[in-house]
Amino acid sequence: MAQPDIDAVVFDVLGTLVDEPAGIRAGIRALDPSLNDPRVEELLSLWQRHVEGAQRLVLEGGRPYLTSDVLDLEAARLVADAVGVGDETAVAALARAARRLPPWPDTVAGLARFAERLPVLGLSNASRTALLEIDAHAGLRWHQALSAEDVRTYKPDPAVYQLAVTVSGRPPERLLMVAAHAWDLRGAQAAGFRTAYVARPVGDPPTTADHFDLYATDLTDLADQLDKSA
Repeated sequence: MAQPDIDAVVFDVLGTLVDEPAGIRAGIRALDPSLNDPRVEELLSLWQRHVEGAQRLVLEGGRPYLTSDVLDLEAARLVADAVGVGDETAVAALARAARRLPPWPDTVAGLARFAERLPVLGLSNASRTALLEIDAHAGLRWHQALSAEDVRTYKPDPAVYQLAVTVSGRPPERLLMVAAHAWDLRGAQAAGFRTAYVARPVGDPPTTADHFDLYATDLTDLADQLDKSA
């Protein structure tokens, strides 16, 4: 793909730019420092299953839209109940762990490199408030960050990707969606975007049926590929 074909780069946030499980693990350990690693992983899985299932229900029309803040609080309450913690202050503190997510080592410098020559957008299922705090904690720098809250649904609903089209003022085929989740890239691809998969330990790897425009080991590799094709 030639770099001039791209007018803007759109980045997924959770998992792609920040290590979401690491932040939630830290919150679980703070809730109950006596937990061993296998138990922490069980509780992390409980959290993730709840949020993923709730978002799926919203997409399927099985429950009304609720922001990621509400879903994280629900998940935090499930985790707290599982370890016998009933203090609502502790539950609220655990829910906020979903906003204190460390960036991957290449993220901050990688974003800066892209932003030197192209408009850079974030596009996340996180709420507006959560996205603000995630960005601030991780040191993410955008030209603009967009939340699925603005259309009251979740990726991969086409309405979320349309946010980037509308804000950028560019047709989808001139936008490059970057994500560590194949399901997210499939949604962007269906909306007409160019796509780039970036491998992360917590991502959703492509299958043999997927055909994305670019595949990269990290943001540095992706930027190098675009440089070479320019």
